[in-house]
Amino acid sequence: MIGFLINAIKIIFLLGFLILIHESGHFFIAKLFKVKVHEFSIGFGPKLLTKQGKETKYELRLIPLGGFVRLEGEDTKSEDKRAFNNASIPKRMAIVAAGATVNIVFGILVYFIIMASIGNNVSTVVDSTMDGFAASESGIYAGDKIEKINGKKIKTKTDIDNIIQASNGAELTLQIERNGEEKEISLTPTEKDSKSTGIYVASNGTGEKATQVVQVDSGSAADKAGIKANDVIVKFNGMDVMGSADKLIEAIRNCNEEATQVEVIRNGETITLTIGIDLVPTYYLGINFKMADNNFANNNYYAFYKTGDFLGSIFENLKMLFTGKVGIDQMMGPVGISSVVSQTTGFVDFVYMLAIISISLGITNLLPIPALDGGKLLILLIEAIRRKPMKEELEIGIQMAGFIILISLSIFISYKDILRIF
Repeated sequence: MIGFLINAIKIIFLLGFLILIHESGHFFIAKLFKVKVHEFSIGFGPKLLTKQGKETKYELRLIPLGGFVRLEGEDTKSEDKRAFNNASIPKRMAIVAAGATVNIVFGILVYFIIMASIGNNVSTVVDSTMDGFAASESGIYAGDKIEKINGKKIKTKTDIDNIIQASNGAELTLQIERNGEEKEISLTPTEKDSKSTGIYVASNGTGEKATQVVQVDSGSAADKAGIKANDVIVKFNGMDVMGSADKLIEAIRNCNEEATQVEVIRNGETITLTIGIDLVPTYYLGINFKMADNNFANNNYYAFYKTGDFLGSIFENLKMLFTGKVGIDQMMGPVGISSVVSQTTGFVDFVYMLAIISISLGITNLLPIPALDGGKLLILLIEAIRRKPMKEELEIGIQMAGFIILISLSIFISYKDILRIF
């Protein structure tokens, strides 16, 4: 019971806080531009608390799944000089974009602070090289610092890893610093075959969730075998793996067969499928890198680039969604978010999740979809180009259509969330 209450408090606080800062963004920018604000509400449904200010009524409502700021002249045209519809287009766009912008900026700052606080960063200075790999055979030594590869500036070890894998085994030119001198070394990365199935499971999953499939690469062995997102992998090559992603990885690595059996649970039914093992070429330099010193400058330096990589991964996921590589049924709604938040352990883990959801919420809100802030921005942009507003009836119709689509999508995603949880 206590655990349930703690999880409920975490979920309500997280959703309520993110909604609060989102709506505060709209509110404060509207006030800044002297647009009249009638109502500032956190939540939907029955009112719990109400306070009437000089001009604005402040409300806290029962259901913490949204909020709103009601402006004069936002839904229908008003003759009031302080109405939203009478403000300039740049001011209206700033008011609309403010909520999502606050979510994104808040999330980025929190993520950066967490990364800077953790430290333990890997540098680009060589600690040692491994026998039989390209680095040792090409004359790279401990203490060498990799500055550039193929003329591209190296900032973190992630840059090195990305360039090596993108090389497809082609020769690379490394510019290194050795004892204060610059040297160039050409080498060809060592190729090793890695076993792959194209299956991705939740990295932070526990229990049954640990081997629940969240994504299947198109054209991969898993895709050809008929494995689908949300399948729970029970056995792989005869090894019981349910509840442990590490055991699943071990079973794949130890499988020496060209094809093997995989047992999955799908919609409560146990299914046995035959899956092949893909041998994917992976490239290595064979370098162990030194850990960077844990000091203020280094920790902030690496936190900056880790934050950039994190933002890039979010945009990459959006790209995968719009290109069909990730299905709508793999999206997560309030139910799924609540489930993930309830699994957080410790303050840092909770705040980390808060940052991720805040950024995702902000970016999603800026998508050019009617009823979202991005859809409103698109309408304002069209108005700016046409130099006249869209017909009120047409705009209301577009917003209503978008609202219906969003509600339908939310119900569908929530249904899928429930299936994943139960």
